Amino acid sequence: MSAAAASAEQPAPKKNSKKLFIIIGVVVVLLLGGGGAGFMIWKKKAAEAAEAAAEEGGEEAHAAAKPRPAKRDPKLPPAYMPLDPFVVNLADRDADRYAQIGVTLEIDDPKFAEEMKPYMPAIRNAVLMILSHKTAAELQGREGKEQLAAEIAREVVRPMGINIDDESEEDDKKKRKRAPVYNPVQQVHFSSFIVQ
Repeated sequence: MSAAAASAEQPAPKKNSKKLFIIIGVVVVLLLGGGGAGFMIWKKKAAEAAEAAAEEGGEEAHAAAKPRPAKRDPKLPPAYMPLDPFVVNLADRDADRYAQIGVTLEIDDPKFAEEMKPYMPAIRNAVLMILSHKTAAELQGREGKEQLAAEIAREVVRPMGINIDDESEEDDKKKRKRAPVYNPVQQVHFSSFIVQ
């Protein structure tokens, strides 16, 4: 009887070990699933926090992501990025007027000029949108050209996440408290300027 009793006892541990492996497998799957869900929730909260920070101060969030120097390094020569000439219909209502304008951007850092190249379609679009809302009278005088250059300098960095406030707008208290955002586009030069 002892042999029969021993053979009856052996299959029982095999069943228990199978159950044990199944239970361990289920626990591992649950732990991995819970860990994955926790990770996804954590990433979502981090993304929402970054989005909230961007809404409160978009340029401050971008500045934290990619630190930029507060001033141009005088040891580095500026980089000049010529854009293809723009030919655009102007916003004059009384006559069909157009402008042909060549623009060259003076950028403080050659590395930033390289960073701008992938954004060139968005940069050209921004310049075209500015030009198409101008009238011939607005572009005739020196003051109009200087205002256009300031608008272009402000808008060409926007596709890269740098938001420069318009200095001509009335600032509210919140804007006054923020530190000014550094614009790597130092100047906008016109290589040609024809209005007809």
